[in-house]
Amino acid sequence: MPCADLAPQPHGIEHELATLLVEALNLEVAPAAIDPTAPLYGEGLGLDSIDILEVALEVSRRYGFQLRSDDANNQLIFESLRSLAAHVAQHRTL
Repeated sequence: MPCADLAPQPHGIEHELATLLVEALNLEVAPAAIDPTAPLYGEGLGLDSIDILEVALEVSRRYGFQLRSDDANNQLIFESLRSLAAHVAQHRTL
């Protein structure tokens, strides 16, 4: 029997992160209702810089790596739930 690929699937991480966003930020939206391609910041989900900081802290705690405020790629990382999930999938240690 072939060995199953145990790497987390992006859609699974998208759901985990959508749940993290709702719980950490007390959003009044169901995780499944978050469009994975919609912007997180400003229009779209409507997060502000303080929200993004809270999300970064929660991601660090839950997935075992630091999202740094001085990272030149932050705009791309936090562009959407899908881009955040791809970054987490690539860098997670937990």
